[in-house]
Amino acid sequence: MAVKTVHYKGATFSISYEILNPNQSSDVIFLHGWGSNKNLMKQAFGKTLPSFRHIYIDMPGFGASNCDIALKTTDYAAIMELFLAQIDAKKEVILGHSFGGKVATLLSPEVLVLVASAGIIIPKSFKVRTKIALFKLLKFTGLSSLRSLFVAPDAQGLSECMYQTFKNVINEDFSDVFRGYKGKALLCFGDQDTATPLWSGEVMADLIPDSRLVAYSGDHYFLLKEGASIAREIEQDIEKLKAT
Repeated sequence: MAVKTVHYKGATFSISYEILNPNQSSDVIFLHGWGSNKNLMKQAFGKTLPSFRHIYIDMPGFGASNCDIALKTTDYAAIMELFLAQIDAKKEVILGHSFGGKVATLLSPEVLVLVASAGIIIPKSFKVRTKIALFKLLKFTGLSSLRSLFVAPDAQGLSECMYQTFKNVINEDFSDVFRGYKGKALLCFGDQDTATPLWSGEVMADLIPDSRLVAYSGDHYFLLKEGASIAREIEQDIEKLKAT
């Protein structure tokens, strides 16, 4: 594990990262999802794509990387740009899982790999809508101190700045960002995923001009079982890109 310091908007970020296959000339960058870290991505893909230099990153506020100010997804992308420049990384292939998919798209790599990516608004269930309405009522009556009983699982236990960050990024519609991406995209989604369902991947595939969608059996973390299969799909897309 190594650390690089990034200065952004008056704050200092210590970005923890790990590089595998350091002597390879082509780069693949892995960006984890919300609440996760580089180790999960390494677990899924560390033994794949041997012809690439693997760059695994803890994004600010996750794993061993700090975050002391509230951020938006665009801020995450800007910080990653500064970090990648420091380590002289090429944006050839960037793979993003869940929240990391939104950051990866903003970075505009040559090949974009979206694995159970967020970015399409998922309608809230009746249960969630009821909890939100009840919390708003309690807030109105001065009982907002009970917030911990109502926050989403992904927001529990967060520091104040990361909770604000969570609220900034959780309901973003990235339709225009996907539509504006000009590279080659591989979309991988699980058929049992309730966080970023398969149908949201179908919407992304319609929005991104040069894209293809591969469906897998599994939930939001199907990548842990299907890392090798996803890697083969990436290699297939790269071969097609070289042939054009």
